[in-house]
Amino acid sequence: MYMGFRHTMSWLEQLRREVDARPALVAGRVVPFVIPSFPMLPAAAQMLEDSPLLLGAQNCGWADGPWTGEVSPSLLAELDVRFVEIGHAERRRHFAEDDPVVALKVRAAVDARLTPLLCVGEETASDPPVSASFVYRQISAAVREDWATAGRLVIAYEPVWAIGEPEPARAAYVSDVVNHLRDLLDEHGLAGLPIIYGGSAKPGLLPELRGVSGLFLGRFAHDPANFGRVLDEALGLPN
Repeated sequence: MYMGFRHTMSWLEQLRREVDARPALVAGRVVPFVIPSFPMLPAAAQMLEDSPLLLGAQNCGWADGPWTGEVSPSLLAELDVRFVEIGHAERRRHFAEDDPVVALKVRAAVDARLTPLLCVGEETASDPPVSASFVYRQISAAVREDWATAGRLVIAYEPVWAIGEPEPARAAYVSDVVNHLRDLLDEHGLAGLPIIYGGSAKPGLLPELRGVSGLFLGRFAHDPANFGRVLDEALGLPN
């Protein structure tokens, strides 16, 4: 919600130019996506048609029907949305979205054939195994211990204490948490689940991370050139 409609559309046009300038993205090894506010989605879908840049939504309701003011996952699917962000720390803190609400939304998104981008993360920095256990419990609650459903997720690991800070969490800390989390997920055959890092993520961080699938950029991507720099870093990583 930092940008109005016209600003957002101009920004999306610049992001598409960054993507189009990197034809290697067509191969699909690096998957860029963008998640604008709800009112922009129809126009954004037209702008991004035939682009490797995929479209996501920032939230969803948990069902079709008489839920005034909500947006259903089925409607998002009609708009060519591919991802839907669920459980962001701001939604949990300011809108009282607890684990049962997050689970309802995850189920509804999966049923609509959307990919839930499940936001998880500890409130305060801790030892990496402790933080990983906390995140693992958040994932388990979000899928109600249905680990087949968990295999449909992309995990956005966003330590709450790092969101909005001048610098991201230390790369070594993030890598340790994610790798401990992968060990826990391996009990269900999900060690390879996509796990991206958010929380003041910016250019220069991705090459320092180990075991992390990508970045979830926030305000640092308001400058499209930063988005391009991160794409280059991702394309430069070994397969």
